[in-house]
Amino acid sequence: MHELHPISRRHLDAMTGDLGIFQHAIGSRPDPAHGYCVDDVARALEVDLLHARSLGWTAVAESVRRGLRFLDDAFDAPSGRFMNFRQVDGEWIGGPGSNDSLGRAMLALGETIAGAPDARIVETAEGLFARALPAAEKVTSPRAQASVVLACAAVTRASAVTGSSDERDLMLGAAASLAMRRLATGLHVRFLDFARPGWPWPEATLTYENALLPRALIVAGHRLRADAMLRIGLQVLDWLIDVQTAPTGHLSPIGNGWWPRLGTKSQFDQQPIEATALLLAAEAAHAATGNPRYLAAMEQAYGWFLGANDLRRRIADPARGSGRDGLTAKGVNTNEGAESTLMWLMAAEHIRAIRNQHPGAHAHGDPRRVGSGRERFAASAAASPAAAASPAAAASPG
Repeated sequence: MHELHPISRRHLDAMTGDLGIFQHAIGSRPDPAHGYCVDDVARALEVDLLHARSLGWTAVAESVRRGLRFLDDAFDAPSGRFMNFRQVDGEWIGGPGSNDSLGRAMLALGETIAGAPDARIVETAEGLFARALPAAEKVTSPRAQASVVLACAAVTRASAVTGSSDERDLMLGAAASLAMRRLATGLHVRFLDFARPGWPWPEATLTYENALLPRALIVAGHRLRADAMLRIGLQVLDWLIDVQTAPTGHLSPIGNGWWPRLGTKSQFDQQPIEATALLLAAEAAHAATGNPRYLAAMEQAYGWFLGANDLRRRIADPARGSGRDGLTAKGVNTNEGAESTLMWLMAAEHIRAIRNQHPGAHAHGDPRRVGSGRERFAASAAASPAAAASPAAAASPG
C-alpha cells in the first residue's frame, strides 16, 4: 500500500497567476510565456472542490471564484462555446476552443454545481452551464461527449438542482438529464458499432485519456439504470485495465505514441492523465458494482505516481503537491506543468476519499481479474444488434 500524504498546495499556488493556473512550467518554475488555458483552469476548479473536503471551504473559496471568473470570461456568446488559450495579459488567442476544452469546462461547472457550498457560486455556475449546454450537447468527439455526460450526471445529482422548486433549476435539471441520455446513448452505440474481436474500442487507435469513455458509460448507465450501457462500460474498463497492467502487476499506461489496432502498443511517454483517468473510471465502476477489484485498480493507478511504474521512478512530489510531466524511456520529464500536477492532486484526493469510505478494503482484490472481458464484450455486442441500431434501445433501462 502506498502512503497517503497530507494535502500540499505549494506548487499549485506557485503556478497560479492573476487570472488562473499557468499551463506550463520549466522544472518547477511556472512559464508565463505560454499563458493560461480553459482545460487547466477547469481541472484546477475540480481540485479546489476536492481540497475543500479536507481543508474547508475558506481555504479554496477565492481560488474557486477566480476559476469561475476565468470560465465566464472565456465564454463566447455567439458560438455558445469557450475560448481556450489566454495570454498572461488577459488577451484571448484565437476563437472558440476545442471540443475537449468545452467538455472539460462543462465538467468543472457540473462539479461546482454539485459540490460548492456557496449559493452565489452555484448560481453563477448554473447560469454558465445553461448557456453552454446547447453547444455542448452537439459535440461529436467521444472524449468531449464523455466529459459532457459526466457534467450532466453531476448536475442531476446536485442538491441545488434536485432539491429546488425554482423553475430555472428544474429546467436545468431536465435539460441536463436529457443531454446525458442522448450523449451517453450515442457513445454506447459508437462502442457497439465499432467493436471487433480483441478490440472493444470505438476508434482505430487508443490515444489519450482513454478511460474517460468507459467512465461516462458506467456513470450514465448506473444513473439511467441502463444495464446494457453499464455492462459495456465495465467490460471496456476491464479491458483497459488488463492491457495496461504489466506482468509484475503495476500500471503501464499507453504511451503518447498511441496504440493502433493491429499495431504495437506504445510504452512511452506515459502521461499522468492516463493514470488519473483510469483511477476515476475504476472509482465509478466500484460505485456501480461494489466489486473490490476496482479498488485495487484505483490503488494501482495511484501507485504509478509514487514509483510503481515501468521505471520505478516517482512522478509526484507529494510534499510540494506537484506532478512531473511524464515518464519517458530515459526517465522522468522533470517539468511540473499544470495538467500533470492537477492529475496528481486529483488522484490523491479520490484515493483519500475511497480509503475513508472503505478502510482496509484497498488492500484486497486483483485489478487484472477481467477474465475473458474481451470475449464477453464481443458476445454482448453480437447479441445486441437492436441496441446497436437503435439509440433508444441502447439507453433504455435493462
